[in-house]
Amino acid sequence: MTSYVDTDEDIDLGFDIQDLTLKLLNAVCDSEHCPYEACINVYVTHSDTVRVYNRDYRDNDSTTDVISFPALDIREGGFEDAVNDSDSPFDPESGELILGDIVINADRVYSQAEEYGHSILREFAFLCAHSLYHLCGYDHENPDEAAVMERKQEDTLNLLNITRG
Repeated sequence: MTSYVDTDEDIDLGFDIQDLTLKLLNAVCDSEHCPYEACINVYVTHSDTVRVYNRDYRDNDSTTDVISFPALDIREGGFEDAVNDSDSPFDPESGELILGDIVINADRVYSQAEEYGHSILREFAFLCAHSLYHLCGYDHENPDEAAVMERKQEDTLNLLNITRG
């Protein structure tokens, strides 16, 4: 498994982002029984840059806490569909399944950690896990979908002992 992480040079969240994203990637892929080694790209930036991504790629001229760009058109961990994709979803150099890209808003990591009363690490991990489940085909468009996704996120964070406290 590989997580490629890029951060704006003025961002330091106080922990090893690369290490944490790799742990989350492994935990999510294990929970979803992904039969492949996988890779993701993570970019940690500020609100203004997230707003540009949101406007340019999602036609929504506002900022948000995290944006997911799935490389696969799968539904709820249906990785068997990945091999049926007309474009190869595998990295030609590593052979890993490319799940997609994640853009995390560091400004929101700080503000939401304070708002919810937990650590910056916990907020970042939550946003990353949330986005990873989007890359695996989950969504929260209705209450049933949201409940499934929330349970999966919490299970992953608990497995890694990343608690709210």
